[in-house]
Amino acid sequence: MSGLSTYHAKRDFKVTSEPKGRVMKRDKHRFVIQRHAATRLHYDFRLELDGVYKSWAVTKTPSLDPAVKRLAVEVEDHPIEYGTFEGTIPKGQYGGGTVQLWDRGTWTPQGDDPERDLKRGHLKIVMDGERMHGKWALIRLRDREERPGRKTRHNWLLIKEVDEEAKRGSAGDALAKALTSVKTGRTLDEIAAKSRSVWNSNRSTADNVKALAKSPAAQRAKPAKAPAKKKTRKTVAKRRRSDA
Repeated sequence: MSGLSTYHAKRDFKVTSEPKGRVMKRDKHRFVIQRHAATRLHYDFRLELDGVYKSWAVTKTPSLDPAVKRLAVEVEDHPIEYGTFEGTIPKGQYGGGTVQLWDRGTWTPQGDDPERDLKRGHLKIVMDGERMHGKWALIRLRDREERPGRKTRHNWLLIKEVDEEAKRGSAGDALAKALTSVKTGRTLDEIAAKSRSVWNSNRSTADNVKALAKSPAAQRAKPAKAPAKKKTRKTVAKRRRSDA
């Protein structure tokens, strides 16, 4: 059953600007892919289903070559409002790093029951986005055994299927050249530059205040310094007497 309890539990919405969101009642089969410069650069692949975005972290740029399989690690469901999010998650927060809206559009299931196919671990879809098109497949791998006390990690493969959109060999890496946001046209560095001064819960209050005080906006807001008072003969003579 879909839900956002895990998503909410991992985030402090007093600190991060990510949307809190809610489960939607109607599916429109939208998709969004966000390029995410966290600990490692990856692509957050999200498909709208059952009122939320079903989500995977794809370790490399999706390939247009059907022979190339991309690892996609299943993560928690995200709210539909996340489909417009672009900005910087503060360091020290879950997923800390810069998020870029890399692609968006709609998808159509190739089967008649996508929820069943997803549970079975074999989902085939047709994508109609600004960058990704045609037939794609998500295939779940056998669950990897983790160390005691650690949550089982669900790994999938994202694979381009053979169709008119597929490209073989080096031509399959064409999507790696797409480095800007489909929402704002900005690069990751440009997005990060706009979000440089953010509140970080891992810093002390004093350090946060210092960091924010150095931001361009804070510098512009500083009042002009009062002109220094001119020294008079009387003032100089008074200081000499006190030093004697």
